[in-house]
Amino acid sequence: MQCDQCSRLSSFLQSLKSKYPDYHAQPVAAFGDEYPEILIVGLAPGMHGANRTGRPFTGDYAGILLYRTLYKYGLATKPESLTADDELRLLRCRITNAVKCLPPENKPLPQEIRQCNQYLQFELNEFLNHNGKAIIALGLVAHKAVLMGLQLPLKPYPFGHGNIHTLTMKKTIKLYDSYHCSRYNTQTKRLTTEMFEQVFAKITGEL
Repeated sequence: MQCDQCSRLSSFLQSLKSKYPDYHAQPVAAFGDEYPEILIVGLAPGMHGANRTGRPFTGDYAGILLYRTLYKYGLATKPESLTADDELRLLRCRITNAVKCLPPENKPLPQEIRQCNQYLQFELNEFLNHNGKAIIALGLVAHKAVLMGLQLPLKPYPFGHGNIHTLTMKKTIKLYDSYHCSRYNTQTKRLTTEMFEQVFAKITGEL
């Protein structure tokens, strides 16, 4: 995946590539089933995770709970994602991000989210045109980006952990909200393993 439309992000990645020559340090493409029933949307690649490995939520703390949960609910062939070539496969699901490039301090600017939304919109259209049934938004930024990509208003669909929204467009799908599985959220217990697993239990129980 190649893109240099956001000059701040492009420059940041170039500087990181100089510092860490072995890092992916490019936009990170989605990973998983080509025609998934479940689309998981995160915020952006992590500095020493996806930005290093080239696979979403892979190689840092943020992906530990996610991949362990996917495996528990039959959505992954392994409970860990370590590298982009570790033979892990996702089943019935696919992982992407609202912003494909690592932003400084992991904080994308509003215009960067809007610019990158063209890619998420394409992914969402593919999702709707095939087997798509449920979307999981990991955090508020992802939640808003999904609604932007689907060209739906924000107000009728407020973000909240455990919220479930029914979205009717060319087909009816459900949007499930969860706090992001970041180190900060899990270590502060804002998001516990039980809370996170409940979201996936609901989804897999309904599909």
